[in-house]
Order: sequence, then structure tokens, then C-alpha cells
Amino acid sequence: MSKRVHILGICGTFMGGVALLARELGYEVTGSDVNVYPPMSAMLETAGIAVKEGYLSEHLKPAPDLVVIGNALSRGNEAIEYVLDHQIPYVSGPQWLGENLLQGRYVAAISGTHGKTTTSSMLTWILECEGLNPGFLIGGVAFGFEGSARLGQGPFVVEADEYDSAFFDKRSKFVHYKPKTLVMNNLEFDHADIFADLNAIQTQFHHLVRCIPSSGHIIASKGDAIDEVLRRGCWTPVSRIDTGSPDDWSVWARDNHFGEFDIRSPTGDCGVITWGLIGRHNAENALAAVAAAYDIGVSVKDACDALCLFEGVKRRLELLGMPRDIAVYDDFAHHPTAIKTTLEGLRRAAGEQRVIAVIEIRSNTMKRGTHKKELRPATQHADLVFWCEPEGLDWSMSRAISELDGHFVFRDKDQLHDALVKQLRSGDHVVIMSNGSFSGLHRQLLQSLSS
Repeated sequence: MSKRVHILGICGTFMGGVALLARELGYEVTGSDVNVYPPMSAMLETAGIAVKEGYLSEHLKPAPDLVVIGNALSRGNEAIEYVLDHQIPYVSGPQWLGENLLQGRYVAAISGTHGKTTTSSMLTWILECEGLNPGFLIGGVAFGFEGSARLGQGPFVVEADEYDSAFFDKRSKFVHYKPKTLVMNNLEFDHADIFADLNAIQTQFHHLVRCIPSSGHIIASKGDAIDEVLRRGCWTPVSRIDTGSPDDWSVWARDNHFGEFDIRSPTGDCGVITWGLIGRHNAENALAAVAAAYDIGVSVKDACDALCLFEGVKRRLELLGMPRDIAVYDDFAHHPTAIKTTLEGLRRAAGEQRVIAVIEIRSNTMKRGTHKKELRPATQHADLVFWCEPEGLDWSMSRAISELDGHFVFRDKDQLHDALVKQLRSGDHVVIMSNGSFSGLHRQLLQSLSS
């Protein structure tokens, strides 16, 4: 008889991936969530996983063998209190993953403030093209794959998030993964709802560094914050990415927007990537993915050849359509650095055509105003910027951009939509930036421009 597992918070990208992996392992899986809607709900239904709305104690009757608890839930939740009162065994999602799936696998973990999903997807794509049948758990869906998680039989690629594991385990998720290869893409202050400052995040990253075996490998990008983490103590060989040293993994553009570029290993092995993606940030993500694949035995040339066929990740500057010759993109960027690099790459590709940014103030860090001074400079490559801010902020986006031409602030999404449509003209590039659904603005805009 299969073990029965119930997952609280099952419709989140990470927990939904855990559910799919548990189902592949032969567990009987059910789950609960307050946000039961496609695409995750449809993906779980297809896998034969029953999902119930809300966090009711009835969902745990009869008691499952194990409850896997997502980090969005805390004390006071009806299901959590029932689990504790009735002493039902429980565990965090990352701990379950580490103990039940990653043990004995070659694990490649991709960490960093930005680029985790894209780099993880690139590495998985390379391994897939090489016939290595990788497993993966990624916070997004790469084109060419059916979902965000797969068991696989070969190396396992995991997006290593620094967010906390659960209400009872405030360590970052990634300390549970114990990878052989670790990529540290970059490191900035983020997640102001759980971290007091950058130093607190660096401490978690150093916990991760402590878990990498001396026979493993760390691939680390440039930056003072990463340098400080490594100076705290490192017992594993380290390769650096594009710091300017001849011993680095490095990248050179053949055009102005990194649609074609060269990659070189520290030993002089080279490859060329020509693809449909744009921006130096994507080239550096590719560099990290090629370096990680090299650890697993893939040559630089073969890895680059594979990435020439890589079509990107959904919601990472994803072209949704071109009604009336207006390019409409969906992008997940919600941190000033991610906003800046995305807009800079799009500006280089768009040339003289207008770039219009539509940005939702949605993440906890954005709502707290932690990066409010960096938001204006982050949009310097856009011709027009439409901001959508929620009610109840203790700071004002309107005051922050009051003296700037070409910036508009709205609290109502429909009013933003109407004003945006009036501004658009043939040849424009519109990038909608949010880490949520933006209340369906993408679809609404496409329909309006098509009608």
C-alpha cells in the first residue's frame, strides 16, 4: 500500500513540483490551497492529484501518513493547528525533497538573487539534449518541457531558493539540497519580509557553502557580496564567472544585444551561442549553465550547441503576441536589478523603437519600499513607464516619480490599461513586469489591441 502524503500550499510552483515528484515516486498525493486555479491546478489534476480549496481540518481526515507544509502557512492556520494537535508527522517541502529524492543523486543547485529559473532551465535543457534524462524542480516552465518538475534518472537540477523552508524551519530552502555542483549567480538584498539585511542573506548562503563537499564545485559570479560569503570559509574548489581574470569562465558578445556570443572555459575550450534571447544577463546565465554542465561531463561546444536551440522560459521576456505590430511581452522581473537588465537588453534589441514598461508593485520587498530609490534608475532604458501600486503602501510611488516625464502611476488596473492603449503605436515593445498575474492585464491588453 502506497504512503499517503497531503501537501499544504500545493498550488505554489515549488510545492506543486514537490507534489508531482512525490506522485512519480509512487506516493498517494492530495493537497490543499487557497489559490486553486490554472495552470498548476490543471497540471496536478492531470497527474491524478486531488486538490481541495482552503485549509480545513476535514482535509486531514483520515490522517495522512505525512503532511508536507509550504512556507506560506503559519501558526493559527486551521490545518496547521490540527496537524500539531493530532501529532500527525509533518515536514517542510525542501526537507522532504532532500531526504526522499536527492539522496544519492548528482545534484546541481542554481542559487542567486536573479536568474535562478532561467539558468536552471538552461542547464536542464543542455542535459536533456545530451540524452542524460535529468530530473528537475524549477520555479518556472521552460519551453520544450511539459512542467516545472520531473523525476528523471540522471543528474537532478534544482532551483535553490534562499526563501525560508517553513514556519518551523527558518533556514533557507537550499540548505536541504546538499548539491555536488553549486552555482551562485549573484547576491543582492531581497525578501525584506524575512531578512533584516544583506548580511542575513549572506549567512544563509554560507550555510549552503558549508554543505558542498570538497569533491564538489562552486561556480560563483562576480560581486562583493559573493566574495564576502566565500571569505567566511570555503572548502570546495571555486570557479569564477566573468570577473575579468583569464582563469574565469568568460563571455564575449558578437553583437550589441547578445543574440550571438562566445563562451570560453578557464582551460580555453570555446563555444558559440546564437539564439533568440537577448541581454547580457541571459548570456551570463548561459555561461553559468555551460560551466555547470561541464562539471557533469558535457563539453563546452556541445553545451553551447544545445543552447542554440533553447527557446527560453515562460514569463521571462516571453513574447505573447504582436497585435497591430506592437510586441507584448510578459516578464517576471520585480527587483530593480532584474527590471534594469531586462529593459537594457530589450532596448538594445529594439533599437530606435519605443520600449514601454508596465510594472506592478507587488512583491513584499517592493511594497515595503525597500528599493524605492532604485526603481526610477532601473527604468532608464524605457521610453514610457506605467506603474501600478496597490492600496495601503506606507510610501508613495506618485511622489517618487512626480518630477519625471513619461512616468504614470495608477492604482486601478483597468484605468492603467485604458491609458496604456491610448499611448501605444505600431512598432512599440511593451513589457509587462510582475511576479503575479497582474489581474489578467496581459490578456486584456492583447484583446484590446487585436479588436
